Amino acid sequence: MNALDLALLYLLAAVLGVVVCRFLRLPAMIGYLGVGVLIGPHALALAQNSAGLRYLAEFGVVFLMFAIGLEFSLPKLRAMKRFVFGLGTAQVVLTVLLTTAASLALGWLLPQWWKLEWPMAVVMGGVMAMSSTAIVVKLMADRLELESEHGQRVVGILLFQDLAVVPLLVLIPALAAPGEDLARALLLAVGKAAVLLALLLTGGQRVMRWWLTLVARRKSQELFMLNLLLVTLGLAWLTEHAGLSLALGAFVAGMLIAETEYKHQVESDIRPFHDVLLGLFFITIGMMLDWRIVLERWPLVLLLLVLSLTFKVVLITALARPFGASMGTSLRVGLYLMQAGEFGLVLLQLANQHGLVPPALFNPTLASMVISMLLTPFIIERSNAIVTRVVSSDWLQQSVQMTQIARKSIAADRHVIICGYGRCGQNLARLLDGEGIPYMALDLDPDRVRQAAAAGHSVVFGDAARLPSLIAAGLARASAVVITYLDTPSALKVLHHVREHAPAVPVVVRTVDDTDWARLQAAGATEVVPEALEASLMLASHALALVGVPLRRVVRLVQEQRDARYQLLRGYFHGADDAADDEYGHARLATVVLPPGGPTVGQRLADLALHAVGVQVMDVRHANGRREAPHDELRLQGGDAVVLYGTPEALALAEAKLLAG
Repeated sequence: MNALDLALLYLLAAVLGVVVCRFLRLPAMIGYLGVGVLIGPHALALAQNSAGLRYLAEFGVVFLMFAIGLEFSLPKLRAMKRFVFGLGTAQVVLTVLLTTAASLALGWLLPQWWKLEWPMAVVMGGVMAMSSTAIVVKLMADRLELESEHGQRVVGILLFQDLAVVPLLVLIPALAAPGEDLARALLLAVGKAAVLLALLLTGGQRVMRWWLTLVARRKSQELFMLNLLLVTLGLAWLTEHAGLSLALGAFVAGMLIAETEYKHQVESDIRPFHDVLLGLFFITIGMMLDWRIVLERWPLVLLLLVLSLTFKVVLITALARPFGASMGTSLRVGLYLMQAGEFGLVLLQLANQHGLVPPALFNPTLASMVISMLLTPFIIERSNAIVTRVVSSDWLQQSVQMTQIARKSIAADRHVIICGYGRCGQNLARLLDGEGIPYMALDLDPDRVRQAAAAGHSVVFGDAARLPSLIAAGLARASAVVITYLDTPSALKVLHHVREHAPAVPVVVRTVDDTDWARLQAAGATEVVPEALEASLMLASHALALVGVPLRRVVRLVQEQRDARYQLLRGYFHGADDAADDEYGHARLATVVLPPGGPTVGQRLADLALHAVGVQVMDVRHANGRREAPHDELRLQGGDAVVLYGTPEALALAEAKLLAG
């Protein structure tokens, strides 16, 4: 195959793998691994795992580490320090130590099966310590568990694992040095890393901010993107030539940019490179798996799989207990983190390149890691059933939590249930308190709940998206439910529970804009309050009052827009800085100018039936400058500018209908 043949093959395989995973609601990474195995030299042999391709795939790891560096936020780590630096440190350190000791012990007891020198055993410990951030965070986000008790502990451990990769990337090449030079190589690697990081992190942040500001002032998206790639790959090149690794430089680049005001712009710009190249990396990992060796040595693969899963779930469950978790929560944390991780694959491949892993052990280890990652969605899906069966007291602890909620709400009648007690929820609670209206707030942040409850607020720890929490909060007796957080999937769950069990209770939902308006109203929301539109109304009301419009008229105009469900404010004309909305296909405004003599000139709006393609006519401006409110009997004229509202796909259909008939 030539280069174009290979490129097309990998693109086709990646597309098919991702499509299948999306259909099965699995993370895309599993699809990449699967198609890599399928097209690799050990299965269908459609492609060879060439050195050039492997080097290109390394850039996937570079951009992955860059993205991790961007997420390296000191305030975030400080807020979760107990779970990140307490529970996370304990998990990584103990996993490395125990795995190293067990590997050396097995080599001593069973030398005919297993023989690892201590540098190899340390590498295996580092590989074992990693879990899959990509798979676990995606599944928890889908299950709305990121803010739950076990979710916060899982995220804390994953954050420390991501940080622990950095020293491991430095140590693995040094561990490959000959025995007599090993100590010198380790000291040299650590010294070079310390000096380089000190130089970059002390003055690097100031230089990075100055440089990005200089580039941004040119107002060129292409120039900004080129400089971003230059900085990322330049620092990766610098650390590689310092004898360290490409990924370490990319991580430092991400850290430097994370502390500047350009962080969010960079995240959106780098995402396409990150996703495509990381997908290529996982395809090459799958291609390395030799299924013939795996089938020949399946008892070893099965043994490694069972031992690794059992060891990690037992260790993590035991470690979570001293950090304030119940037995049920601890077991959930263990089940969520028992698999191998993408950084484990990175470390294993790096160790293999440096000859630290025996060839006979590489493929069985890789196979057990890939299988554990494939099993993860099914284990997490069944985690509640497993915990209930293994921990007999878990149902009792959940009942106690529901009882605590019920005890606080039992005296409340005609109260308001506030879902989410962040800034918006607390402001609402203050206003309700001032009017003497009782409320009961549910929130998943234990620190916030503890502080607010100590201050006398009526708030309890509970997940509003779960029916038992709503029932315990007195849903049947409530006068209203207000969803104050910005999470549409969770809001839809709350709406479903309310409509099923208390259909007469009105529900007010807070959203960012009018994107999910129709979905929330169809799900049963009584009122949807879009922040962007409300902010526009407040801004307009202040401006109108300042230019002399009578206050009574301003109030009436604002109320008319609310009564009309913000009809005048629905949608807006998109520009170059609205790329994120364009990517997700959010509804927007668009203008179509009718040419004189066009096929639709003279037709009534009712005859065109634009609503049938999902588009609403917002305004019509005639060629003479006169504006006319849209109505069924309005006849279009040549030169009319018709303002439409809808999704990009619907707008394209409506435009074709207006221009072509």
